[in-house]
Amino acid sequence: MTTPLRIAIAGANGRMGRVLVEAVSARSDCVLSGALEHSGSPALGLDAGFAQGLETGVAISADVAAVLAQSDVLIDFSLPQSTLDNLAAAAAAGVKVVIGTTGFDEAGKAAIAQAAGRTGIVFAPNYSVGVNLTFALLDTAARVLNEGYDVEIIEAHHRHKIDAPSGTALRMGEVVAHALGRDLQQCAVYGREGQTGARDPNTIGFATVRGGDVVGDHTVLFAADGERVEITHKASSRLTFANGAVRAAVWLRGRDKGLFDMQDVLGLR
Repeated sequence: MTTPLRIAIAGANGRMGRVLVEAVSARSDCVLSGALEHSGSPALGLDAGFAQGLETGVAISADVAAVLAQSDVLIDFSLPQSTLDNLAAAAAAGVKVVIGTTGFDEAGKAAIAQAAGRTGIVFAPNYSVGVNLTFALLDTAARVLNEGYDVEIIEAHHRHKIDAPSGTALRMGEVVAHALGRDLQQCAVYGREGQTGARDPNTIGFATVRGGDVVGDHTVLFAADGERVEITHKASSRLTFANGAVRAAVWLRGRDKGLFDMQDVLGLR
């Protein structure tokens, strides 16, 4: 019988962290091995499942080294700098990492790529199976609707999200731009105001909505004269992201190093 995979959660008392604790606890092939929070967190010392009504037997800790010493994989949906610090420690300890944090700058992305030379990493903007299928659909749609269609990406999230556009929206833009032979950094338009003039047909537009408790809505609009094609994904629960992240952690078994994403995990590439 395969030994259960030992999974630690960073940011265990955050919105995603709490759901990740629930997702790991629900699986028979995994065990929660650690739960991390920053040194000033009021949750330190509490059971990692307290907010979900679970008794995991794992106390929330700020001791990264101790948690990594008893873990096979770290799942991190925290903040960019915290994730990079945790990643450096995990790579040094030979612990694999699933990264769901968004908002990295180019230096941060380069650090992740470099760490992949030392350990296995799954780094994806979205861990929903449905969203990752949507990426594949967008690639097909963009290749077919490659003339006469304006592309706009609209995303909505809860009021607490700190980066915009979302990592998922940006990845959708990258998929479409690549299929159209464009460079997203050169053709993206992030919001419009005032006398903007007629729309440049080579641009890809982004619109961002923040409000309430929206988990995550994304729509890519292909608009032409006489018709529109809309590809939409709506998430109603963070559990869909958590389950995908745990699936990615299990997939990393036997992959000692390398940088992967959910397209790899799901066999869509």
